[in-house]
Amino acid sequence: MTRQVEAVYEKGVLRPLERLPLKEHHRVSVTVSDAGDPLASMIDYEFIENARGEIQDVDRIPTLAEVRSILSMVPGSLAADIIAERGR
Repeated sequence: MTRQVEAVYEKGVLRPLERLPLKEHHRVSVTVSDAGDPLASMIDYEFIENARGEIQDVDRIPTLAEVRSILSMVPGSLAADIIAERGR
């Protein structure tokens, strides 16, 4: 089961604000984001951690201008490619 629920942190314990269909002592994986931050739910923390790991050994990070220059050589529209890949 994968489900997103609101919870409150009280006295060191996360308490869900709705009943969950789980048995006592059932182990679950929890990802915590601040509900007060509207962008928090849009961030893929696993992706960010993987990216951080990948750039640790990079000698030099390209500038935004360099990235734009490289992308300008890609034919067509990146947006169109993404839309086509998603099947829309």
